[in-house]
Amino acid sequence: MTVGVERSAAGQEKPSLLFRLVSIVEPLDLGAMFPTPQPVEVELGCGDGGFLMARAQKHPERNFIGVERLLGRIRKIDRKGRRLGLTNLRGVRLEAGYFVEYLLPAASVVALHVYFPDPWPKRRHHRRRLVNDRFPELARRVLAPDGVVYLRTDFAEYFAQMTRVFAAHPAFEPAPTPADLAAELTDFEKEFVAQGKSTHRAAYRLRSPQP
Repeated sequence: MTVGVERSAAGQEKPSLLFRLVSIVEPLDLGAMFPTPQPVEVELGCGDGGFLMARAQKHPERNFIGVERLLGRIRKIDRKGRRLGLTNLRGVRLEAGYFVEYLLPAASVVALHVYFPDPWPKRRHHRRRLVNDRFPELARRVLAPDGVVYLRTDFAEYFAQMTRVFAAHPAFEPAPTPADLAAELTDFEKEFVAQGKSTHRAAYRLRSPQP
């Protein structure tokens, strides 16, 4: 993937925030993606990256990966992130479900953010939904101990499916959404709020292993 070069005020080139995948079958080395090893959060389907960049700014003690399949959106994250001087942010252009299942190493991330994924409202398309019967097990594999999945959607029927599949998985328990995280809205969410539309949210924590 070829991207433009952002320059600092001093005229120095800022490296791209887009991570170039060497392989799409080998798990990523997350430690090699960032200059500082620290806990990693992932947003699946990060859109234009408004939420992710705001969170990366507020939490320099964590690293953030945004996964998005649309080239225009991922380039926008790269451009804006470099202007903000973010070194704890990386973008990956890939389908979100594939990224979780095949590229994230086991027990490697402390949080998964899944906000307003495509609801695929027609019944015959439900199998394309990201949060399906298999997703909690995929999340269990990649989350570190006490890791959390955060879910948001404006589609009530999809929200019912999300909560059903996580409630049915013995590895997860309901968790609160921290106030500071709840206050960080995605670009879609800001639009919904402005229009007076209802949104739904939930969070599930990976249970600690029993002694």
